[in-house]
Amino acid sequence: MATFVEAEVLEILEESAGLVLVRVAAGGRQFEAAGFPSMLGPLHLGDRMVVNTTGIELGLGTGGVGFVLWNLDGVGPQDRGPGHVVKLRYTPWQMNVAAAEAPESPHHEALAQVSEIGGMPVIACGLHSQIAGVAAGIRAMAPEARVGYLMTDGGALPLAWSRLVPELRAAGLIQATCTAGHAFGGDLEAVNVFSGLAALRYAAAVDVAVVSLGPGVVGTATTLGFSGIDQGQVLDAAFALQGRGYACLRISFSDPRARHRGVSHHTLTALGLAARERATAVVPRLGEEEMDLIRRQLAALGDRHDLTEEDGRPGLQLLESLMLRPTTMGRGLSESPEAFLAAAAAGRAAGRGLTP
Repeated sequence: MATFVEAEVLEILEESAGLVLVRVAAGGRQFEAAGFPSMLGPLHLGDRMVVNTTGIELGLGTGGVGFVLWNLDGVGPQDRGPGHVVKLRYTPWQMNVAAAEAPESPHHEALAQVSEIGGMPVIACGLHSQIAGVAAGIRAMAPEARVGYLMTDGGALPLAWSRLVPELRAAGLIQATCTAGHAFGGDLEAVNVFSGLAALRYAAAVDVAVVSLGPGVVGTATTLGFSGIDQGQVLDAAFALQGRGYACLRISFSDPRARHRGVSHHTLTALGLAARERATAVVPRLGEEEMDLIRRQLAALGDRHDLTEEDGRPGLQLLESLMLRPTTMGRGLSESPEAFLAAAAAGRAAGRGLTP
C-alpha cells in the first residue's frame, strides 16, 4: 500500500517548467521530494504538502524520493490547458493533454488517415539509458538526421523525470520528443506507440525514432515479469507501420547477475517471445571471447530476426566529445563500455540507412 505524510518545504533545490525538487521536513526527518508543476502549480518555502513516500520506504533507486501529491497552501495549476485526451485515467492524478492525433490538435488532419511511417527506422530499447548511445550512434553516422524520442509508459510516466533527455536535447542529439500511453510531458502527446511513431514522423518531421520506456525499470527474476518486454511490442509496431525495426541489445559483462551476463535474458525474451515479426538485432563489435558468448546466446533465437554487426565506437567517441556521461544500472562509459557500444551500434545501423 502507498504511504503518505504531510511535510513542509524547507528548500527549493531545483526548479524547471516540468519538475521541481524540494527538501522537506516531516515527522522529525528531512528528505527530498519531487513535484510536477503542471499538476501542482507553484511551490514556495513553508508550503505544507501531502507527499507520497512509498519509494523512500521501499528503498527504491530511481524512484526513491518523495512525490508531492498536493500543495495544501497553494492555488494549484492555473491553466487546464487544451485537449480532451486524459492520461493517468481514473486515478486522482488524471490530467488532460492535447494529443497530437486528437480532433482539436493542429496535427489531426495530417494524422487522421495515417497507417504507415514510410520506412522510418525505429530503434527499440529495453532500458532508458540506452537512448544516449543510440542517439549518438545515429548522429555519428548521419549528422543531419532529425532524431525523435518516443517514451512509452513502461517506466517513469513524466518525461520530466528523465535527466538524460534534456542533456541529449541540449547536445543536439534529439530534436523532438513524444510521450505515448500514460506517459506525459513530451513535445507531442500520443494515445499509443503506433500513433506516437506516426506523430514523430509526420508532425515532428523526424527521420528516425528512438523508443524506450522512461527511467525506472521493473524486474522480478522471472521470464515474463519485467517492464522492458515491451521492446518486442515496439518492434512489431514498427513492422506493422511499414517502418524498419532495429533492436538495441542489452549487453553487460560487468553486471554480477548471471541472467544479465552477455545478452540479458530480458533482451532474449523480448526478441524470442514478445516480438512476433522480423526485425534487425544489432550486435556491437567487441572482443572475441565476448563475441563468442553473444553469438551463442543469440543462436537461441534461430532465424527469427536478422543479425548485423556494427562498430559502436564512433558513437561513444561522440558522447565523450560532447562531455556526456550517461550511466546504466549505475555504471558509466568506462565501467560498462559494452552496454553503450551496443546502443551506439544500434544507432549506427539505423543511421546507415539514412545516408546517401
